[in-house]
Amino acid sequence: MADKTPISRQLSDNIAHMEELFCVCDDIKKKQMNLGRDRDVACYLTFIEVAVDMGNSALLELLKYFRGLSRKEIYEALEQNALGVSDATYFETIQEAGDGLLTGEAILFVDGFDKAVKIPDDGYPNMGVSETDSEKVVRGSNEGFTASVKQNAALIRRRIRSPKVKVKQLKEGVRSNTNIYLVYMEDLVYPGVLEEIERRMDGFEIDGVPDSGIIEQLTEEKWYSPFPQFQTTQRPDRAAMSVLEGRVVLISDNSPVALMLPTDYNSFIRTSDDYYSRWEIASFARLLRYVASFFAMTLPGLYLAVTNFHTQILPTTLLLSFADARAGVPFPAVIEVLIMELSFELLREAGVRLPGVMGNTIGIVGGLIIGQAAVEANLVSPIVVIVIAFTALCSFAIPNEEFATAFRLLKFFFIGVCAWLGFFGMLSGLLAVLIHLANLKSFGIPYLMPFVGADINDYEDERDFIWRQPLRKLRRRPVYTRRHRRTKLTFK
Repeated sequence: MADKTPISRQLSDNIAHMEELFCVCDDIKKKQMNLGRDRDVACYLTFIEVAVDMGNSALLELLKYFRGLSRKEIYEALEQNALGVSDATYFETIQEAGDGLLTGEAILFVDGFDKAVKIPDDGYPNMGVSETDSEKVVRGSNEGFTASVKQNAALIRRRIRSPKVKVKQLKEGVRSNTNIYLVYMEDLVYPGVLEEIERRMDGFEIDGVPDSGIIEQLTEEKWYSPFPQFQTTQRPDRAAMSVLEGRVVLISDNSPVALMLPTDYNSFIRTSDDYYSRWEIASFARLLRYVASFFAMTLPGLYLAVTNFHTQILPTTLLLSFADARAGVPFPAVIEVLIMELSFELLREAGVRLPGVMGNTIGIVGGLIIGQAAVEANLVSPIVVIVIAFTALCSFAIPNEEFATAFRLLKFFFIGVCAWLGFFGMLSGLLAVLIHLANLKSFGIPYLMPFVGADINDYEDERDFIWRQPLRKLRRRPVYTRRHRRTKLTFK
């Protein structure tokens, strides 16, 4: 542990230490002022911007109180702790003052006084800020990001109270001048990743950035891929976990969606409560998600390949059941599947656009009514309704909405090739998708990590893969972290 630096009576020394400790932290405000009746007492005030209310608070009252005192009276009040603030705390070292600042309070340094004063205030935004509508979890925080980039940065700081967390501010949008924050852990992140994201953001000019999705689309290396190369989240705890893994979190003003980079296939399948729950159920749920991602893409095509080309692999009774179900249906199987798929996609889109409870209702009632009416009118067979409904269920099981969208699009690709070539089309489609994923990278990290490249991190990432090992065995950070900083858990 680093040596403690005592607070000096020289205000300039304390300012230098605090500036060094919290360099590149644009969300932390630092103010120099002169207090006292004769304005002859130099002071330095620092606080996290959204955690302190300068308009009406104990801090404002204390500053007003000091303005009416002489120099001698200010020092006497400090020495005797006669500030009139019940929760004021004194710190004797720079490190303690930094920790106090990261709790969301204001820290005051006074020239000639060898202690820092923590002045209580509202603190970090709490759960009342927002509740996320997506990425629901069984266990864990329900807080969600807001449209304020400053509040979002504070929500991450609330979870990682370390001066190693850096917040770098950028500006995007020639006319909007939107604030963009890059949040990262100074000693864990690869410097090349920071340089690369800044280089990509310098590579374009745009009028305005109303949402982080604009940044995502303009900075993706392979923009034509259906698979996202940024991971999105609306959960501060998920973003904080990414920062602890050595990743960079990009948050944009006016957007509740943060971008996490680099990323890989496995990261999209994991959820926050995978680590809050016991390893057995977490592993089982993650295995279900992997299976769901496969069937969300291939199940309708697989049905067409079997029923149109390879009926011999089905048991006779099941084949006869399929034939009876399709009796009287006027369309070929591929048209039947496309009608139902497009109907379900239309219902999904309508449910998203309609407000509140009405949106949920149209999704459930519409699916039941349309499916039942289509079967009774002999437009589609019952088995197709089951296949399409199961496919939709599988897509809903994928935790990340943008990642699930890739499988929803590829589903139509597999419907086409399987209706044309059967199992050969299925295998050709799978080969094409795997080749594309194998060539995909996110800021230098293989997209199929740890399917491939597991040796980069000495096979440690395989411990947190389809089968999540017990938490006590996950002792190393993933491949995103600097190589010599990958130990995260030790037992004493």
